[in-house]
Amino acid sequence: MSTLNLFTNVPADSVTCSDILQDVTKAVAKIIGQPESSVMILLNSGVPIAFARSEEPAAYGQLVSIGGLGPDVNGKLSEKISEILKIKLDIPSFRFYISFYESPPSFFGFNGSTF
Repeated sequence: MSTLNLFTNVPADSVTCSDILQDVTKAVAKIIGQPESSVMILLNSGVPIAFARSEEPAAYGQLVSIGGLGPDVNGKLSEKISEILKIKLDIPSFRFYISFYESPPSFFGFNGSTF
C-alpha cells in the first residue's frame, strides 16, 4: 500500500491531471514492487507555493508506504516522479521536494479495518 500526495502551484486541467495520475501510479507501483491497485495518488494543483522565495513552478510530494522504501528505491522514485512533473507541468527537478515515510500496517486504515 502506497499513497503519494502531490502539491504544485501549477494549475492543471483535467486531462493533464488524469495523465499525471496514471503515469505516477504506474511508476510508483513498478518501482516499489506493488500492484497498481494498492497505490493511491492525490494531485493538488494550483496551490500557492513559495520555494526559495520564488513562486515559479514548484512541487512537493509526501509518499507513505507499507514496505518497499529504502535509499535506492527512494532515489528512483524521486527521479521518475520529477521527470513526469517536468514533462507534464514543466516543473524543473530542482524545484521539487519529496519526502518518504515507511508506515507499519496497523497505522493505515482500509475497508473498515487496518492493514
